[in-house]
Amino acid sequence: MNHKTLTHRGFTLIELIAVIVVLAILAGVAIPKYFDYSAQAKVSAVKGTLGGMRAGIANFYANKAIAGSAGYPTYAEFNTLGTVMQEQLPENPYATDNTVRDAVGTWVATPPISGTEGWAYDGTSGKVWANSTVVGEKDW
Repeated sequence: MNHKTLTHRGFTLIELIAVIVVLAILAGVAIPKYFDYSAQAKVSAVKGTLGGMRAGIANFYANKAIAGSAGYPTYAEFNTLGTVMQEQLPENPYATDNTVRDAVGTWVATPPISGTEGWAYDGTSGKVWANSTVVGEKDW
């Protein structure tokens, strides 16, 4: 009788468990980093948009000053495409809206937050900010 020796190849249960444990540890380190990166991306998106809006307001003010009547754009001018901003504003990642709230005279020590609009603009002072309830990030 001819017996062939069978060689079984594969991983033992201990090896598979060790790999699963290593992957779980890596995931436990990577997932918090991912959420941190997504939060930083939101902050960067808001700051970038605010920088563009503030540059547009400053440009409008400078052009009016050269013409002899310096002043900030009104709320209506700010919302008219081509007057201050050349393109539609992107959504505020925190409010998921791109509309601008008229916030005349409501600026206090920190930017006021109310409503669901994505951005807020005070035409008397030329200040613009993100309309967000995110604690500690209201003073962009």
